[in-house]
Amino acid sequence: MVSIEEILKLMKETPDEKDRELLVKAYHFAEKAHKNQKRFSGEPYFLHLTETAKILAELGKGPMTIVAGLLHDAIEDAEVSPETIEKEFGKEIRFLVEGVTKLGKLRYRGVERYVESLRKLFVAMSQDLRVLIIKLADRLHNMRTLQYVRKEKQKRIALETLEIYAPLAYRLGIRKLNRELEDLAFPYVYPKEYAKINDILKKKHRETITHLEKLRKSIVKGLTKFGIKEIHTDYRVKGLYSLYQKMIRKNWDIDMIYDILAIRIIVPGLEDCYRVLGAIHSIWRPLPGRIKDYIAFPKPNGYRSLHTTIFTGDGSIMEIQIRSEEMHKEAEYGVVSHFGYKEKIDLKTITNSSMTWIKQFLPLLSFGEQLQKEKSTVINGDVPAWLRELAKIESGQSQHEDFIKEIKADFFKTRVFVFTPKGDVVDLPSNACPIDFAYAIHSDIGDHMSGAKVNGKMVTLNTILKNGDIVEIIVKEKAKPSTKWLDMAKTTIAKKHIRAFLGKK
Repeated sequence: MVSIEEILKLMKETPDEKDRELLVKAYHFAEKAHKNQKRFSGEPYFLHLTETAKILAELGKGPMTIVAGLLHDAIEDAEVSPETIEKEFGKEIRFLVEGVTKLGKLRYRGVERYVESLRKLFVAMSQDLRVLIIKLADRLHNMRTLQYVRKEKQKRIALETLEIYAPLAYRLGIRKLNRELEDLAFPYVYPKEYAKINDILKKKHRETITHLEKLRKSIVKGLTKFGIKEIHTDYRVKGLYSLYQKMIRKNWDIDMIYDILAIRIIVPGLEDCYRVLGAIHSIWRPLPGRIKDYIAFPKPNGYRSLHTTIFTGDGSIMEIQIRSEEMHKEAEYGVVSHFGYKEKIDLKTITNSSMTWIKQFLPLLSFGEQLQKEKSTVINGDVPAWLRELAKIESGQSQHEDFIKEIKADFFKTRVFVFTPKGDVVDLPSNACPIDFAYAIHSDIGDHMSGAKVNGKMVTLNTILKNGDIVEIIVKEKAKPSTKWLDMAKTTIAKKHIRAFLGKK
C-alpha cells in the first residue's frame, strides 16, 4: 500500500501546511469509505486509489488533483454523496470527483452507450483537463492489474485503452502515459503480434546495447572537444506497440527501422540543441533524409526535438535525439508540464503554434459552478467542431458505428500539420486532402473552393497532404461542392458541410 508520506514525497513541490492537511484528510477519508471493498486481485480497493494518487504525483500534479484522485470512486463505489465531498473538501474537489464519476458510470454495453460514454469523456475534457488526467491515471493502474480481471472483459478494456485513452494521452503530449498504456494493452488485443514483436526487440536489443553504450561515450568525448560539456545523455527503447505500428508501415523489414534504440542528448537551452547537432554532423556522417527539425516544426501534440540518424563508422546506423531540458519535460509530460503548483495553466508557456489546440480544452466553467444538465451543455465556440458534434450526440441516434469510425479517423489516427500561406498551423488527420483543409479553415471557404495550391503548385483536390505542406485555397463565388468530394474528404466536418450544401439543392 502506498503511504501518504510516499505520495507527499513524490510531489513536484512540497505542499504548504493547509494542502498537506487536505491530502492527509482525503487519504484517510478514502481509506475509511472503501474499508471493506476488495479488487479482483483480492487486494483492498483502497490500494487502487493510492496508486492513482501516486501516478498523479509522479506526473507533477498539485494537491487538488491528487485529492480528487484519492476520492474519484467515493461517489460511485462507496456511496458518498457529492454534498459530503463538497462539505469536507470544497467545491473544486467536488467538481473534479463528479467529473470523473460521470465518466465511470457508462460501461461499454453496445455501440449506443459507447458513443454516449465517448461524448461524456470529451465534454468533461473540455470543461477541465484535470478530469481527463485523473481518468488516465485511473486507467493506467487498472491496466497494470488487468490480469486479475475476468478473461471476457480483458480484451474489451484493453481495446478501449488502445483506441481511446492511449491516443488521448499522446494527443495531450503525455508520452509517459501513452507508451505504458499502449504496451500494457498490446498483448491482450494482439497476442500473436505482441509475441512476435517482443522476440524481435529482444534480439535487436542484445545486438545493439553494447554498441550503443560505446557510441554514447564517443559522443560525449567528441562534444567535449567542441567545448560542449554541459549535457546529459541516455538512451530510449522504442515501445513495443509503437514498433509494431512501424513494422506494419515498413512491411515488416526490421532493417528499415533505425530508431528501435536511440541516444538522447539533453542540453540546457535551445541554442545548444543546434550546436550539438552541428558538432555531431562534423564527426559522423548523417543519413540523407533523416534529419528532422521538430523544434522549428513541432509535432501536432507539441513534441519538440532534433532527430538525426548517423553512420557510426563500423557499419551500423543510429538515431540521435537532441532536446533542451524544457523540451524533454514537455516530451514526457505534455500539457501536464504547463500546470503550476496551483494547477492553473499558464497560457504564456503554451507558445508553440502546434500546441494552440490545447487552449481549446481549457476549463469552460469556473470552479464551484453547477454543471449544466448533460443535454443542455453549451460548448464554447472555440472548441473544435468534432467535439461539438460529440456533445450533440443522443444515445438513440442511428449510424453510431459510422460515427465512431469517423471520430477515430479524425482524432485518434496519426496527425499531420500543414500551413496556411500566412504560416498558421492546421492540424488534420493523416491522408487529409485540400478539401479537409478548406473546411477546417471555414465552411464558406470549403463551399466555394475552386482549386488548391500546395507549396506553390496547383494540385488536384484529392492530393494527400504531408507534414509541412503550405496550402492555399483558391475561392470563386460560383464554385460549389460536388458529390465526388464526399469520397475525397477524410474528416467528419468536411463531409458534414458537403452533405449540408448538397442537401440545399
